[in-house]
Amino acid sequence: MFRGLTWDHPRGRHALEAAAARGGPISWDAQPLEGFESAPIGELCARYDLVVLDHPHLGEALALGCLRPLDEVFAPEDLAAIAARAIGPSMESYVMAGRPWALPLDAATQVMARRSDLVGAAPRTWDEVSDLSRRTGKVALSLAGPHAFLSFLSVVQAIEPQLDLRDGDRWVGDATASRAIALLAGLAARSPASVAALNPIGILEHMSDGNDDVALCPLIYGYVNYASPSRAVPLAFSDAPRIATSGSPGSILGGTGIAISTRCAVDETLRRHLLWLMSPEVQRGFIPEHDGQPGTREAWLDARVNARTGRFFAATAETLDAASIRPRHDGFIAFQSAASAALREGFATGTPPARLAARLAELFHASHKTEIPA
Repeated sequence: MFRGLTWDHPRGRHALEAAAARGGPISWDAQPLEGFESAPIGELCARYDLVVLDHPHLGEALALGCLRPLDEVFAPEDLAAIAARAIGPSMESYVMAGRPWALPLDAATQVMARRSDLVGAAPRTWDEVSDLSRRTGKVALSLAGPHAFLSFLSVVQAIEPQLDLRDGDRWVGDATASRAIALLAGLAARSPASVAALNPIGILEHMSDGNDDVALCPLIYGYVNYASPSRAVPLAFSDAPRIATSGSPGSILGGTGIAISTRCAVDETLRRHLLWLMSPEVQRGFIPEHDGQPGTREAWLDARVNARTGRFFAATAETLDAASIRPRHDGFIAFQSAASAALREGFATGTPPARLAARLAELFHASHKTEIPA
């Protein structure tokens, strides 16, 4: 039996545990979301044969040499088929140094979540979001953990959709960074205090439990589970905001992939099982039937899957297609945490956007060194 590590949420573990229960060769442990976002990948790979991770960990993993490239495990035609079925840049995000390192089991990005009983039509632009915030005081930002920085990057991508930061070799221009910070600072000043310390799961739990102080979150990683009719108040999900009505939604790719550690002695049983998890019938059937969030376009546009989830998938597919890949260089994970802390402090103290933008640039350039400055 192989040992695998996933993350402790129905979306992250139920389908994998159900696969194990029906005879799959992997026994799964789970870690909290915060561990998933920041735990040292080398330590995890030393203990587990398979690790569910997100793409920003790749730089650190490749520097440590702790993952097996998937082109050593799967035939080229199998990898090509998986890439062709993946929605948005999900598979692309796990390709680095010219090789694939994880299978795109789960697709997600930052989208808009709202209480449709409190907000009828979803706002389309950031100006409309800001207006709703000023009128109601019920627009929340997701700022805890790395999410202040990820929200900043999403606004940056709405302003500059062609900006490609994935290789960690460039940074955001001063004018764009200042503009994004100014927009978020106004929203942060009015964001309900009740959810300030909560991660995306906590915010969505709060909203769908029926608390009326949060009517909308314009940027939050989408979880199909909170659109379920089983929730006290099922949430409505829609595309992330745009700068202009004719623009594209700005969002930073999330989701998870299954990676194979170098300690794993892959056999044919494991190889077939992983291909089964990525197969069309499992992605649009078994995965969503067990609280999962599939990684294939076919599943996201499937009428039956959408009928069970308040059209969660179809309503946010455009944002996923437009989503941007985060920097993935070795040092990015520490930078992401430091940048988020800087943004939260800057919002709380009223730091001028240009000064805060300069601080983020300083942290970014330092992230290519051994340590991030305090």
